[in-house]
Amino acid sequence: MATSPVAVIVERLAAQIHSGRLAPGTALPTHRELAARQGIAVASASKVYAQLRSMGLVVGETGRGTFVRDRPPQREWDSGDEARRSASAVDLSFNHPTWPGQAALLRGMLRELAASGDLAALMHQQPPGGRRHERRIVADLLAAARGIDADAERILLVNGAQHGLDVVVRAMLRPHDAVAVDALGYPGFRMLAELQALDLAPVPACADGPDLDELERLCRSRPIRAIYAMPTLHNPLGWVLDIEQRQRLVAIARRHDCVLIEDAAYAWLAEPAPVALATLAPERTFHVASLSKSLASGLRFGYVVVPAACAVRVKAVIRASHWSLPSLVTAMATRWIADGTVAQQEVALRHDARQRQAIAADALAGLDVRAHPASPFLWLRLPEDLRMDGACEALAERGIAVSKAEAYATGRHAPHALRLALGSVPLDGLQPVLRRLRDTLWI
Repeated sequence: MATSPVAVIVERLAAQIHSGRLAPGTALPTHRELAARQGIAVASASKVYAQLRSMGLVVGETGRGTFVRDRPPQREWDSGDEARRSASAVDLSFNHPTWPGQAALLRGMLRELAASGDLAALMHQQPPGGRRHERRIVADLLAAARGIDADAERILLVNGAQHGLDVVVRAMLRPHDAVAVDALGYPGFRMLAELQALDLAPVPACADGPDLDELERLCRSRPIRAIYAMPTLHNPLGWVLDIEQRQRLVAIARRHDCVLIEDAAYAWLAEPAPVALATLAPERTFHVASLSKSLASGLRFGYVVVPAACAVRVKAVIRASHWSLPSLVTAMATRWIADGTVAQQEVALRHDARQRQAIAADALAGLDVRAHPASPFLWLRLPEDLRMDGACEALAERGIAVSKAEAYATGRHAPHALRLALGSVPLDGLQPVLRRLRDTLWI
């Protein structure tokens, strides 16, 4: 069967984008110019750009044109690198929050800052942990939208949630300290633990959360210094612990004098939001979150709510590791919090996540799927006779990148499962991608 001219042009442009010949931000020809250069109809040129948009390779801005989209760097825990090099690659391994109007929002904020009276102040270095008035803005967000009552002295601004986790680990833990973690959990914390030579003690999962009986037994059998938990919209299993589970988790931490590290990266997606561990046990909980999943992954703005007695120690680690956030980033992020942009966008993304889960439920009906209805990812268990490596290789050949369960395993053994990120594929292209995935693995 002959390849259509549109497919040939898409393949050629995609290859140039993947190779770097067309760098991020490059302005592409108008539809009419592309049609003239390639000898095709304007309608066909529009199809070329539509396909490139569905692949996540270009972005169109009304009145300005079509531009090569900035591609995220590869992550060590990803699989499917072969798929990412393919011209028709689809990334289901990572969530990049993108939405119409991001460019206009940034452009408007830069204009606002340029016209502000304290523009020169953005060239000054901030104090470690952020300026007080900006920490107070985060405190207002936490009180209004997260149910956490913390004064500005307990809030420290950091360079994203990963940096927040890093400074907490450096401040509160020492090499070879034992940390209880979920048997499946966020890969970034495992990476930190390996760098800091921590001893991770996996806790198996029940249907709706960690096995707290096993956690209790673990704490009785050996000195556990800290418990790393993601109680609200767990990554990758999607659970949200109820109040009884949270109270019991806190009781275990208090009984055995454990530090609680509460990762709230996706907590804003759950409504109504359950009470945070930082509220139940403020004297020992380090609550870490950011705007990376709700506003923009490249913004790199996060915060840590710390116990009052530990604020000086954590601030010293921030000073030693990164000193402070760039003033421009902090100004933009806190202004977007204060003017309601963050709250408005979180509402829209919660709705978007529910739409995506509904699409996934239809496309993957009958398969062993585990997910929260407002989560931007899902956990797909594979049959025992379908190995992860073989599944990922087959998907890579079909141009789909996914994450293996072994990336999320904190122990020696990983289940036969994949984590699928749903947020980086255009909404109208998600169902075909998931059907392609299903057809590839379940022939």
